[in-house]
Amino acid sequence: MKKSLIVTIILSAVLLTMLACTSENSSQNKQPQKHKETLQLVGFNKPINGELFSLGDDIEVSLRLKNDSIVPDSIVFFVDAERINRVSELKFSQPSANLRLGTRQLRATAWLNGQRQTASVGIKLKSNVEPTKLTFKVINTYPHDINAYTQGLFLHNGYLIESTGQKGMSSLRRVEIKTGKILQSVNLDRQYFGEGTTMYDGEIYQITWTSRKGFVYNPDTFDLIRTFDYPTQGWGLTTMGDMLIMSDGSNILYFLEPKTFSEIKRVEVFDNNGPVNQLNELEFINGRVYANVYLTDKVVVIDPSTGVVESEIDFTGLLSENDKHRNIDVLNGIAWNSKNQTLFVTGKNWPKLFEVELD
Repeated sequence: MKKSLIVTIILSAVLLTMLACTSENSSQNKQPQKHKETLQLVGFNKPINGELFSLGDDIEVSLRLKNDSIVPDSIVFFVDAERINRVSELKFSQPSANLRLGTRQLRATAWLNGQRQTASVGIKLKSNVEPTKLTFKVINTYPHDINAYTQGLFLHNGYLIESTGQKGMSSLRRVEIKTGKILQSVNLDRQYFGEGTTMYDGEIYQITWTSRKGFVYNPDTFDLIRTFDYPTQGWGLTTMGDMLIMSDGSNILYFLEPKTFSEIKRVEVFDNNGPVNQLNELEFINGRVYANVYLTDKVVVIDPSTGVVESEIDFTGLLSENDKHRNIDVLNGIAWNSKNQTLFVTGKNWPKLFEVELD
């Protein structure tokens, strides 16, 4: 048995030696792999990333070859996903009259021996129309709860439905217009900061600021029917036909499917100066979206199909200095009275609600 054990040990040692040699030879014969170089053919000189143009401008495009000694077989130019043409010259003009407002992606795809390389740059297209200035006339003034940090407002069955904000103070209310009396209310949990509200298909929708949580209520009892989620901040909310429109404090309007709150499309809002940011409380009126611009006394009127700001209303001076108090905050809250073709306007912690006619 000892002799058998010795033989086994010797054979194992020989086998290990052979394996070590094989491994060493394999390592010596192994050559480092060459990494395939990234193809570099073309880039953009003009326009620069983020450059702003007016709708209708000719966009001057200038491409460059990354290596003068390497000429691509072809270069194709795209705007977003649309193929425009095959490039014959490295410098050319791209008309913008038929493009959409907002952020557009310009792409040049170069081909060489069946391989391709794409360069891209983002530009922004602003409106080429200066908004008209609408004026207003105050026809009625009503009391308003100075503790209401107004976030959303709309008219329903002769009463105002108002959403208020601030954590621990957020609510949904039914308010009597002439007296400002709160007839019915429901408070949100302290973790939520109430924002915009609207009516769709016989139900009240209310969103919140940063919680990404919304609520659907019975309009008669204010009983909670269901909740929903969304991936952005919630600021303003209104209804357009079979869609909801939401703002998130940027210059984007989100068009949403009401039952699932999934995004259908989005539109960027621009005037002739550039993007109009801080879009807040929304109201859909006669085919147009009216939006408070946060931290200003301005309401802009937007074509929802294009994002063009067609007109604006400056409500500076609507609330007199005598009506202001230490907790007064900015203008916010617009509700359309379709019966009288008038607009109700108020602000955060304002003591008054104004009914105005627009000219």
